[in-house]
This record gives sequence, structure tokens and C-alpha cells, in this order.
Amino acid sequence: MPKPQLRKNRSSLRHKLRHAVRHPERIPPYLRRAVRDTWLGLRHRDHVAYYRAVMAADSARSPERAVGSRSEERWLALGQMQFDYLVEHGLRPQDRMLEIGCGNLRAGWRFIDYLEPGHYYGVDISPDILLEARRTLVRRGLRDRLPHLALVENLTLDFLPSDWFTVVHAHSVFSHSPLEVIDECLANVGRVLAPGGFFDFTFDRTEGTEHQVLREDFYYRTETLVSLAERHGLTARFMDDWERRPHGQSKIRVTHAAAT
Repeated sequence: MPKPQLRKNRSSLRHKLRHAVRHPERIPPYLRRAVRDTWLGLRHRDHVAYYRAVMAADSARSPERAVGSRSEERWLALGQMQFDYLVEHGLRPQDRMLEIGCGNLRAGWRFIDYLEPGHYYGVDISPDILLEARRTLVRRGLRDRLPHLALVENLTLDFLPSDWFTVVHAHSVFSHSPLEVIDECLANVGRVLAPGGFFDFTFDRTEGTEHQVLREDFYYRTETLVSLAERHGLTARFMDDWERRPHGQSKIRVTHAAAT
């Protein structure tokens, strides 16, 4: 049977009312988010423009909170968790890595320090958070590692070389993406993924009705994303052991079908 929390529909009025009764202190922050969501939704119809505006607002207040960390300590801990998992599951210094949604390099600065110089590529849709990424590079003294940081307006990855990246990584990207954005990524990531390489991504999982909260948070069934990957000639595997990490999201690993 699915765990109760994985059956929740966080967009339903019933869930919102019950959550409000249990956590009244969260009502004002939610109302502020809802007002912002409405205002930005009216100004920016497409998702990329909308989310760029969200990141601009969040980055101005706190770069750590903009990428989902309540504090610098939590920012460091989540980055360490991502790094440790990938090293335990195949990341090597000689790998060529693409991080989609690199943010302010919460995990990226560790990857940059670990990989051979010039082997890290980070892309993000937000110019504001990429400025914070540059500041992270300076603070961590990683300029000589020659990382590549690029602003993108979609996930076609059309400016990147074919069959090049042995590791592609996207943490807390698909949890903020409508299905058409995920589809665009999966339709194109196979071209840049080297033979034998892998693409790891996290997502907010539900075992009930797929739903979204405002335009920021999206909840998907595992089989939906696995099927979407297979439609683009990829093989997807649910990473069970990630579930034991202190993080609320789930993880899938995608490879070329021929690599299985």
C-alpha cells in the first residue's frame, strides 16, 4: 500500500484546511506565496519567465532559500548529500558533468572541486542565481578549476556537444517543472549523454493523483516519468536507496536503452 503522505493531494481544499489547522503559523507565508503566484502568473504566461521572476525575488532575499535551503548549514548539508550520493554511485574525477539547474552551486562547488579542471558545466534559467553561483566560485577559491556556467531559456540543450557528458544531474528541478518542460529535457538529454553515461534527477513523488501547488511545486507518479523517458528511447530506474536520505524528494536514474 502507498504510504499515506504519498497519497496526499496538496492542492485540494481539504488538505489545505487540515494543514492550516495543524500549522497555523504557515498560513501567512502561504498567503504571500499565493499572492505572488497570482501576480507573477498574470505578468508571465510561460513557465520559464514565471520561474525566473520567482528566483529573482527569492535570490534578492536569500540565495540559500532561493534554492530551497533554510540556512547556510542546511545549504551545505544538502550539497554534501548530493555529492556523497553521486560519488557512491559512480561519479569519478575524470567524468564530464552537466548540472541542470545548478543554482548557486549548492552541490556544484563540491563537484567542481572534485572533477578534473574544465569538466563541470552548470546551466540555469535564472540570471540572478547564476550571479550567486559566480560569487560561490570566488568564495570557495575555485576559479582555477575552469567551470562552465551558462544561462539557458529552455532545456533543449542545443548548444552543448553530442555524446559528451558522462554524468548529467538535476536536483530539485523537475519538482518545479510542468510535464512539458520535463518532456523537453528528456527528449534532448539523450543526445548530449555519452554512451554508458547516466542522468540522475529528483522529483516530488505522489502515488495518488498527480497535482501541483500554485505554479511552483509539481507532484508526479514514478511511472509517469519512467514512461516519458522510455518514449524518448531511454531507460529509467527508480533509485530506492535515495529514499533513505534526509530529503523529501525521490530520484530516478536514466540511461541510454542500449546501456542496460
